[in-house]
Amino acid sequence: MSTTNTPVQVGLFVTCLVDMFRPTIGFATVKLLEQAGCTVEVPEQQTCCGQPAFNSGDRETTRDIAKQTIQAFDGYQYVVGPSGSCIGMLHYYADLFDDNDPWKARAEDLKARAFEITSFLVDVMKFDEVLATLEQQFDQKVTYHDSCSGLRQLGVKVQPRKLLDKVAGTELAEMTEAETCCGFGGTFCVKYPDISNRMVSNKTDFADETGAQTLLGGDLGCLMNIAGKLKREGKPLETRHVVEVLAGMTDTPAIAEAVYDLGKQA
Repeated sequence: MSTTNTPVQVGLFVTCLVDMFRPTIGFATVKLLEQAGCTVEVPEQQTCCGQPAFNSGDRETTRDIAKQTIQAFDGYQYVVGPSGSCIGMLHYYADLFDDNDPWKARAEDLKARAFEITSFLVDVMKFDEVLATLEQQFDQKVTYHDSCSGLRQLGVKVQPRKLLDKVAGTELAEMTEAETCCGFGGTFCVKYPDISNRMVSNKTDFADETGAQTLLGGDLGCLMNIAGKLKREGKPLETRHVVEVLAGMTDTPAIAEAVYDLGKQA
């Protein structure tokens, strides 16, 4: 928590998948940030983080996207997103520019301010202490998938578990190879579909073996990949982003459990 009466100013990096497929994750992220004592804004100029172009070797397009993102988040104390993969891409921006390019310094500045949501809540805001007082409850046995970029690039491992430990009724059962890739990997699943399919099959088998009712994680790309495989295999686990549980926003169907009728939502 902030040691002053001045709220911490956060720019929310929504991410494409959250915006297009699971807005509830964005709303849950905002709720948690506000509970932690932050003011939250969502810059309209933001778009994709540039990772698909970067992974495909298109550095010119990635640099253009990086410049737009840097400009969109100028002036915020912190930039926070519900995805280690996308925030990790923001951390790569400085590598796109030469040392004498002024954009490199701006990219380094963004990197210093950019955090994955559970890391920000625990490491910066000490929100796990606050969450314990909010009497949040989720009466289920869960297991947790560690996404590659968040784990290996940003060091996100303990933080989500620390937060889940403060949610009453939640029992965490660690799966075998929780730290192994689910096979999504952005463009990896398109380039190597057979390998990707085997990897996600291993992941769903390990998750199912825990006896958990819900699989949680911190990256929607991974969660959509795992949820789709679980449904095709007929396994009973539901799949959710961890912030939905932490924020108490689990009234909506789990990922891949229902198709929304957009006409009825109007």
